[in-house]
Amino acid sequence: MSEPSAHPEAFLRELLDAAVGAALPEKIIAQNLPKPPRGRTIVVGAGKASAAMARALEAAWEGPLTGLVVTRYGHAVNCSSIKIVEAAHPVPDKAGLSAACDILELVSGLSEDDLVIALISGGGSALLTKPAAGLTLADKQAVNTGLLRSGAPIGEMNCVRKHLSGIKGGRLTAASAPARMFTIAISDVPGDDPAVIASGPTVPDPSTTAQAREILAKYGFEVPQSVTDWLARDEAETPKPGDAIFANSDFRMAATPAKSLEAAAEVVRKAGLEPVMLGDDLEGEARDVGVEHARLAKRLQDEGRRCVLLSGGETTVTVRGKGRGGRNTEYLLGHALELGGARGIHTIACDTDGIDGSEDNAGAWCGPSTLKQAEANGADPRGLLNSNDAYTCFEAAGTLVVTGPTLTNVNDFRATLID
Repeated sequence: MSEPSAHPEAFLRELLDAAVGAALPEKIIAQNLPKPPRGRTIVVGAGKASAAMARALEAAWEGPLTGLVVTRYGHAVNCSSIKIVEAAHPVPDKAGLSAACDILELVSGLSEDDLVIALISGGGSALLTKPAAGLTLADKQAVNTGLLRSGAPIGEMNCVRKHLSGIKGGRLTAASAPARMFTIAISDVPGDDPAVIASGPTVPDPSTTAQAREILAKYGFEVPQSVTDWLARDEAETPKPGDAIFANSDFRMAATPAKSLEAAAEVVRKAGLEPVMLGDDLEGEARDVGVEHARLAKRLQDEGRRCVLLSGGETTVTVRGKGRGGRNTEYLLGHALELGGARGIHTIACDTDGIDGSEDNAGAWCGPSTLKQAEANGADPRGLLNSNDAYTCFEAAGTLVVTGPTLTNVNDFRATLID
């Protein structure tokens, strides 16, 4: 274990590694499997972790199986019986559409003796794209892009996505009936709501078309007329709690942000420091949350606390500029500017899937000299924040964190060392 004060960057990376490690599919899938059925076993799934989940399932499963899962480009692993398809995230593409159609075909015509195992993880909503009747892939892409730029929280985004889908919002379970549906999920959403993870393809949806319309009106971006027309139809409503199609359905939560934060907290305790849990479900504008955490860190430092602030959740970014970056680097830049080079405070902010937004980094870390180093290399930190270009700032400082795809996803991980 790294000495926190002597090697803060290495210590923060250990915390990130512990959080990610607690959610790796090879560690969590085997103990969450159902018993084999009398009939066939069909494996389907979607998400950044779905391919690794499929591999772990194959390693532990006794008996024949077949299936298909769709994951993000660059997140595939080799499986022997389950087909792995890669598609685009966060804006869907034709590969995701084709995979969703193939999954619906795989689960059609099954019997009560058959079992469908659905492997669901973060990112599945964009990857598992099947436009509802009368809608096109272009319609879905336009709405997705608008929502991503609007700063809408994930719950609102997925409410809209479900009501524009032919497979999400419980419709995958409806398509597989009367077979048994058994879902294994890795949560990447605040609150761990099964109906929000990947837009809940296998579970009842308590949200409504009226709410979807209100969300689109709230953010005010241009929506295709076909979307407006569809959301006015009764058929746009999703299957609700209590619907008979869910009578033969089970759901297992295999990994959560809270479990990953606790794994990091245990490393903190072993280092002789106090973990301060700020929550696993934080939301809000990324830069503003970063400012709040910086102010808290300075207060705790003034009190003489030797501790680590730990938090998860999913912040948002309202896109104003055309820079590079994701919500974790935007959080960190707002945080670093508020700290103003305060000594003895170091922070890491990363997405546990290894990709912050659409860049090649998981996030970044900062210390007292980070912004000065960025400025020495020609960067203007505040100007870059104003243009949503936090990536460029931390690239100039040399503090980007690059892990590559981790093959899991329990959302954002943030740790601030006060020592």
